[in-house]
Amino acid sequence: MEPKFKLMFLAPKYWTTWLFLGLWRLVIFLPFPILLAIGWCLGIILFLIPSSRKHVARKNIEICFPDLTQKQKESLLFKNFINLGLAVIETGIAWWWSIKRLSRIVHFEGLEHLDSENGVLLLGIHYTTLEIGAASILLRRQMDGMYREHKNEVFNYVQLMGRRSKSNQCILYERRDVRSMMKALKNGRTVWYGPDQDYGIVQGMFVPFFGTEAATVTGTSRFARVSDAAVVPFSHIRLPRAEGYKVVIYPKLENFPSEDLKQDTTRVNAEIERLIMIKPDQYLWVHRRFKNRPEGDKDLYQPS
Repeated sequence: MEPKFKLMFLAPKYWTTWLFLGLWRLVIFLPFPILLAIGWCLGIILFLIPSSRKHVARKNIEICFPDLTQKQKESLLFKNFINLGLAVIETGIAWWWSIKRLSRIVHFEGLEHLDSENGVLLLGIHYTTLEIGAASILLRRQMDGMYREHKNEVFNYVQLMGRRSKSNQCILYERRDVRSMMKALKNGRTVWYGPDQDYGIVQGMFVPFFGTEAATVTGTSRFARVSDAAVVPFSHIRLPRAEGYKVVIYPKLENFPSEDLKQDTTRVNAEIERLIMIKPDQYLWVHRRFKNRPEGDKDLYQPS
């Protein structure tokens, strides 16, 4: 989808949105170390404010890391909220920094794994650095992506413009537009795809995620089978001491897909776990990954 500006975006009901976006963009001109410091402060504020998302993140950490001590779990939770604050800043960096400026802080490994005669299904996960990761790939290669429409039309417009700012060849597909995505893969394009969230079981199944059954979409296997695309995992991690970001593209999944959809989906979750464990505190734990439960199971997010 190519975003189009509409005169209705200038209506008074959107003025607050424009003010917020304007201030956000002004802040992004500051030096990188200062931006990270601001992100840290935002993260601390988010951590101190009671919220349902904090409860969800704490519960996810308890489910996925039962062997950690309570102190270690709380430490991981705190670091995760710091990363959520940094994500606000990093989203602005991804959308509004110039290609030249962004290129200075991104370090790549394995770009050759994106070179394929067929399409590439780029297996991504919802790190807090998601926007940086996508923008970084666009510095070096063609990539399309999936997106979820924002209820605020102005924010949705700015979001789409930001995500295409590094390449006007980038095509963004609304997440329900599977047909266009499949066509892109069949035409040899690279498409980002994140199967690590709970979208229910209409197009998914329950398979283990860190040892607990989780509703997982089966699209990775189905898309690869129909399009003959290579499934290529990648990670994008913030480095310490304001050194920037490391983007690693891994070799394609061999012998994938198989004839067994459940085996494929289980394998995808295992790969997602591996990517998370590279830097657990930079994963989006505030998502209700265990929202849908097998019949008879209790709600895992029910306050105790």
